[in-house]
Amino acid sequence: MATEAPPTVVSVRDVCVRFNDIKVLNNASLSIGQTDKIGLVGRNGSGKSTFLRIAAGLRAPDTGEISVRKDIRLQYVPQDYRPDPEATVDSELRSGCHELEGLLRDFETLPGNDPRHAEIESRIHTLDGWNLDTRIATARDKLRLPEPEAPMGRLSGGERRRVSLARAIVAQPNFLILDEPTNHLDPDAIEWVADYLKSFAGAALLVTHDRYFLQEITRVIVELFDGAFERYEGTYGDYLEQKAERMAIAERVEENRQRFLKREIEWIRRGPKARTTKSKARIERYETAANQDGPTRELTMDMVIPPPPPLGNRVVELVDVNLAYGDKRVLQDFSFKFEKGMRVGVCGRNGLGKSSLLKVVIGATQPDSGERRAGELTEINYVDQDRLQLNDENNLLQELAAGSEFIQFGGQKLSVRAYLKRFLFADSRLVSPIKILSGGERSRLILAKILIRGGNFLVLDEPTNDLDLQTLQVLEDALIDFDGVCLIVSHDRYFLNRVCTHVLGFEDVGTIRVTVGDYDAYVDQRRRQTAAQRTPQKSTEAPPSKADNETTEKPPARK
Repeated sequence: MATEAPPTVVSVRDVCVRFNDIKVLNNASLSIGQTDKIGLVGRNGSGKSTFLRIAAGLRAPDTGEISVRKDIRLQYVPQDYRPDPEATVDSELRSGCHELEGLLRDFETLPGNDPRHAEIESRIHTLDGWNLDTRIATARDKLRLPEPEAPMGRLSGGERRRVSLARAIVAQPNFLILDEPTNHLDPDAIEWVADYLKSFAGAALLVTHDRYFLQEITRVIVELFDGAFERYEGTYGDYLEQKAERMAIAERVEENRQRFLKREIEWIRRGPKARTTKSKARIERYETAANQDGPTRELTMDMVIPPPPPLGNRVVELVDVNLAYGDKRVLQDFSFKFEKGMRVGVCGRNGLGKSSLLKVVIGATQPDSGERRAGELTEINYVDQDRLQLNDENNLLQELAAGSEFIQFGGQKLSVRAYLKRFLFADSRLVSPIKILSGGERSRLILAKILIRGGNFLVLDEPTNDLDLQTLQVLEDALIDFDGVCLIVSHDRYFLNRVCTHVLGFEDVGTIRVTVGDYDAYVDQRRRQTAAQRTPQKSTEAPPSKADNETTEKPPARK
């Protein structure tokens, strides 16, 4: 017996949105049930954030209808959250609870015999109003928010986003719309948000590049492709399987159509003499098939990192490195030797020193004690969290090659046009000013500008931020095939699992766990050690014979 669909909270019918001559939504329709956990996926620039704004009631479509149930308490967390700069963190957290705070004030001021007292008390109970301060304190702790009296105007972009996420959660909505909710969150905070969403009783619509998060939270994947929505029931893994099967079926149907057209056109060219009813029907079938459109194929990037120059026997080695900022020690007697073929992931909570480690590795920061040894042949390509800045007045040719038609790619010259085509830029786009590019196009251009610099030691600080899922997969494949060394800071567990041969886990101030293997191996090692510490008398494992940070073990085969 089929499961009854949950009541609909949002219904979208034949919605169209156009930017200049590009239709990002083209007669798109979608229904969201009151308990749906939907992950919205699609390429950067496909219209995902635009649709979130429409669903949140902040933008009207050009044409089409959208209806939202009247009792919906909606909270929307955009990527570009812009609060009142004069507001404090505490007042911003409470600003999403206007109705509740008004009810609490009325409850405290109304006489006890007022007939509205019982009604207000019931409404406060429904909104879990008695626990508002507890919820605020929990969100502040778990998301590591700044001090309550800190003005919003002085916070960093990441801090503002964490406040906006806490504000939405504290408000107890029954419909959450989240645009990249895991950006600027450390693993512990991501786990807390994931647990919250798993137990969340309402509807959630989220856009995220964090595939582990999608797999854990969503039970419906909606893909926005070519202006329309395609709904897939199940987890992110189920979506990948269903999409591959659907594409395979579409390809077989197209192959059959092409074979039919080839056979029929040969018959028509022979010019059948008798235009009988049967012949006319056959010609009509041919014309119908010829006028059908084949399946729309997704363009994929052909990302290639320039071949690295040869590495020497020594790449970079850290020996007993110590580094402190005031009383805060971020590196303590840390030693690590980078070798050819290593792809080292760095993970851990914000503020423990991950970026500081990268700066010691590249030689930008001198340690307080200890030594950094770099090989003569080591060429480092470092990309920080702020990425490269683009000049909005330049066109793509000017930005990438100062107007030249050729760039240096490894040891050879390469046409700028050929290089940019690998990043899905058509010739007509090369002379367009950067200021008119979509968000997805800007991300691809930044990636192209980063990778062209080459080097044999890539140091990447949060490279996955703002990349769509398809681009992420291509970047992962390029890093896996890279014949040099990679050092990557990331909170993307899926990315770390696919790419890494080693993981450096920042677990506390000055404490770094070194694991041979991917992120899952790191988590498993940490879990086993924690269990052993809790029940040491039951531990049967022999104590390790080498220090935690030695890397002489052979990394496991890549999954």
